[in-house]
Amino acid sequence: MTEKKVEQLKGRLIVSCQALPHEPLHSSFIMGRMALAAQQGGAYGIRANTKEDIKEIQSQVDLPVIGIVKRDYEDSSVYITPTLLEVEELMEVKPEIIAMDATQALRPGGLTLDEFFHKVKERYPNQLWMADCSTVEEALHADELGFDFIGTTMVGYTPQSKEMRIEADDFAILREIVAKAKHRVIAEGNINTPEKARRVIELGAFSVVVGSIITRPQLITKAFAEAL
Repeated sequence: MTEKKVEQLKGRLIVSCQALPHEPLHSSFIMGRMALAAQQGGAYGIRANTKEDIKEIQSQVDLPVIGIVKRDYEDSSVYITPTLLEVEELMEVKPEIIAMDATQALRPGGLTLDEFFHKVKERYPNQLWMADCSTVEEALHADELGFDFIGTTMVGYTPQSKEMRIEADDFAILREIVAKAKHRVIAEGNINTPEKARRVIELGAFSVVVGSIITRPQLITKAFAEAL
C-alpha cells in the first residue's frame, strides 16, 4: 500500500511544510493547515519535521509524507535525522518515507553514514528511505548503499558544496545524478519558481520538493520588501 501511495508522487509536487522553533508559524496546528492548503493547491505529497507535526498533518490530509527530525548535536554538523532516536520518533507516526542527511559528515558519536544506514535499514527493513545529499558523489554513494530515493536537498549547504547551486548550468548536478543513479531522484533545494519545478521533472526527476517559496511567508515578504 505504501509503495502504491508513493508512486502517485511521480512527476508531482511535494510541499515542504516546516517551521522551526524560532519562526513565527512554528505550530503543529498551523503546519497541518498548511499541508491542507498545499493539498488544495495541487500538492501530491508533504515533507515535514517532527512526529508532532506529522501526526497533525496526517489528520488533515491523506498524502504520502517524507518525515524528518531536525536536531542539533554538539559533536556533529549533521542535523537532519541524525541518530537512531530521531528515526524511532518518526516510526511512531510511520511516514511513508524517512529522509536523513546523507552527506560525508560524521554523525553524532562518530558514526559514518554507512554504519548508521545499515543499522536503521536492518531494524526497519520495510521502511522507505531518502538520502539528502549535497554533491554528485554523495548521491551516487547513497544510491549504492540502497536508499530508495536520492535527494539534492543539501546542495549548497555543506562545506564541500558551498559554491554549488542546484539550478546552475540548467541543473547539471541533477542531470548527472539522474543519469547515473539506479534509484528514484527527488529534486529539492532552491527550486523557487513553477518553471524550475517543471524543468526538473522534464530532466528526469521522479518528483520535486518546494518549500520556503510556498510555506515561509516571512521569506516571501522579504523578497517583495527588498525589491522596493
